[in-house]
Amino acid sequence: MIDRPTVERIKDTADIVDVVSEFVSLRKVGVNYRGLCPFHDDHTPSFYVSPTRRTCHCFVCGEGGDSVGFIMKMEQLTYKDALLWLARRYNIEVVERELTEDQKREQSDRESMYIVNDWAADYFTDILFNNVDGHAIGLQYFKQRGIREDIIKKFRLGFCLQDKTAMTQAAIQKGFKAEYLLKTGLCYKRGESKENESEEIDPKMLTDRFYGRVMFPWLNVSGKVVAFGGRVLDTRTKGVSQKYVNSPDSDIYHKDHELYGIFQAKKAIAKENLVYMVEGYTDVISMHQCGIENVVANSGTALSEYQVHMLHRFTPNIVLLYDGDAAGIKAALRGTNMLLKEGMNVKVMLLPDGMDPDEFAKKYPADEFRAYIKEHQTDFIAFKTRVLLDGVTDPHQRSEAVTSIIESVSVIDDPVIRASYIQDCASRLGYSEQVLIAKMNELIKNQREEKQKEERRSNRVQNADTATLPHPTTDTQATPAVQTQQQPQQQMQQQTQGNVSTTGMRPRPTGSKANLTVSELIMKLIFLHGADICLENVETEDGDVISLTVAQLIQYNLSQDELAFSLPIYNKVLSEAAEMAGVTGTEILTHFTQHSDYDISSLAIRLTSDELMKSEEELKQSPQQLFDTADHLLLDFRNEYLNIMMNQLKQEIIAAKDDPEKQRQLIGELQQMQKQRAAIAKRIGSCVR
Repeated sequence: MIDRPTVERIKDTADIVDVVSEFVSLRKVGVNYRGLCPFHDDHTPSFYVSPTRRTCHCFVCGEGGDSVGFIMKMEQLTYKDALLWLARRYNIEVVERELTEDQKREQSDRESMYIVNDWAADYFTDILFNNVDGHAIGLQYFKQRGIREDIIKKFRLGFCLQDKTAMTQAAIQKGFKAEYLLKTGLCYKRGESKENESEEIDPKMLTDRFYGRVMFPWLNVSGKVVAFGGRVLDTRTKGVSQKYVNSPDSDIYHKDHELYGIFQAKKAIAKENLVYMVEGYTDVISMHQCGIENVVANSGTALSEYQVHMLHRFTPNIVLLYDGDAAGIKAALRGTNMLLKEGMNVKVMLLPDGMDPDEFAKKYPADEFRAYIKEHQTDFIAFKTRVLLDGVTDPHQRSEAVTSIIESVSVIDDPVIRASYIQDCASRLGYSEQVLIAKMNELIKNQREEKQKEERRSNRVQNADTATLPHPTTDTQATPAVQTQQQPQQQMQQQTQGNVSTTGMRPRPTGSKANLTVSELIMKLIFLHGADICLENVETEDGDVISLTVAQLIQYNLSQDELAFSLPIYNKVLSEAAEMAGVTGTEILTHFTQHSDYDISSLAIRLTSDELMKSEEELKQSPQQLFDTADHLLLDFRNEYLNIMMNQLKQEIIAAKDDPEKQRQLIGELQQMQKQRAAIAKRIGSCVR
C-alpha cells in the first residue's frame, strides 16, 4: 500500500508532457501539445496534452487520463504499478515492505517475466565485467569490435557462460521459478513433450538458450527488458547455422512489435524529427558510439504495422540505411509500402563499397556521416524506379516493375503527394500521366475490394462465434439512473446501467462522439463549475442571506425529494464539491482531475475532455447561466426518475391483477406521478405523450 502523501508527491512530480513524451513525439500548439495517439491507428495528430490541467486526451478514440492513467493504459499496469513506474522514473522513494516468496509467486505472469528478464540482463552484464571467462571472452569480443565500455553499459550488453546451466542455476538460487525462465525463453527444457507439460518443472532439465554467446537485450519503448539476442563468437561461427539466436515470442515479447534500440533512441528521434532504420544490433550500437542516436534496427525482418505506428508517433521522417549489396537492396524494398501508407516520408541510402552502417560509423565522425546521408539519400519511389528498371528491356518484366512502383504510389493516402509522384514517375518511366493514373486507380480499387472482402470474412467469423450467445437487452426504460435513498442496496446495484462505470471498463469517447446521460452531464457541470456561485442573496428560514454554489444547489435540490445518484462515486463527488465553496477559477477542475481517488480523477478527465482546448476565460459562465443549466439538468433528472418509477408501477399493477385493492392503490400512485411528470414536462418545454 502506498500512502496518500507519496501518491500526491508522485502525481505532482510527474509532468504530463514529460511522461507522454516518453512514448509520443509532441509539438506545441498554443498552450497545449499535440501528437499522434498511441492507442489507435492515428494518421492525423489527435492526441492533446494539457500541461495546465496535467491531463491528456485523444479526440478520436477517447483514451487519455492523467500521468498515472496514461501509464496504466500504455504499459498495461495496475494503478499501484503505474505509480511505482512513475516513482522510479522520477527517483521518488516508495517505502514498501519486502515481499515474501509466496507474495512474489502471486505477482502477475507479465510482471514476473519482466523481473526475470531484468535480472538476467544484469546477470549477463555482471558476467561480462566480473567473471574471468566473461572478461576474457565476451568483453574481449566487444573491444575487438571497437565498442567502448560506456556504450556497452548503455545497451546493457553481456555474456552468457559456456556452461549450459550456469545462468539457470544462478536464477534458481535467486528464487526465480523455472516456469518463468521457460516463459521468457531464457531456457528450454530437454526432452520436452506435450505429455509432461503440466508436470512440475525440474530445473535440472533446463538448458540455457544463450550459452556461450554475447548478449544483446531488447528494451521496449519504456525501457523494460522484453527479450534477448545472443551472438555466437567469431571463432565459432564457421559452420554454425544460427549466428544469432533470439528469444521466442512470449506474453511480453513479439518480434514484430519491437524495434532494437527504440528506448535509447526515442528522445533523439523526437528532437531530430528523423529516424534512421538499419538492420543489425551492431549497426545501432556503432552509430550511437559515433554520435548518431536517432537510429533503430528491425533485425532483418520486414517492418510490421506495429513497428511503423511506433515510429510514426515520434517522427514522420525515416531514412532506410543499408549496405549497398543485393541483401541491402532487398531490405530497402521490403515492407516500405507500409511506411508510405502510414503517411511517412521515406528516403533510402545505400552505403558504398559494400560497407554496412557499423563499418561506416567507425570510419567517419557523426557530422560527416550525417552530411553523407543527406547528400546521397534518395526518395524511395525514385530509388525503387532505379533499382527495378535499371537495364530492364523485356516488356513483361518492365510492366511488372512499373506496376510494383505504381502500387507503392497507390498506398499513399494524401492525393497531393500521389499526384506529385505520378508526375515524377511519368517523367522517369516515359509513360503518360493518364496511363499511370488509370493503373493507380485500378490498384486502389483492387485494394478496397480486397479490404471489403476481408472485412466480410471477419464479420462472418465474428457472427459465427457469437451466434449462440444470448442477445443483451436494449430496454433502457427498465434501468433507472437515479434512486430514492430508501431503496434497498440490491436495487441500487441493479440501477447502474446508463451511468459511468469507472472501473474495469474502457472509457467511452466524449463530446460529439458520444451522448452523455443526464447524470453524467450533472457530474460534468460539477467538475467544471461546482464551486462557482449560481444563486446569490438567498434568504434562509433563519433570516440569514447566503449564496449557493452549483454543487450546493444540486445537493439541496435533490435532498428535498430524497433523491440520490445510483452510483456511490457520483454522490461522493457531489458531497465533496458542495464543501468546496470559495474555490475559484479552474481550481475545482484541477482538484478532481488530480484527485487521490483514481476512479474520481478518471471520471473527471473523461467527462471534461472536450473542454481541453478552452482557456479559463472561455470556461467562465455567469451565475444566471449556471443556474439555468443546473435547473434544466435537475428537471431532466427528475423526469428520468419519474419515467423509471412509472414503468415499475405499471409492472406492479399487472402483477397485482388478483389484488384489486392493491391495484387501485398503485394506480393512484401512478396518476400522481403522471401529474408530476406533466408539470416537469411543461417546465422543460416538451410534450409528454
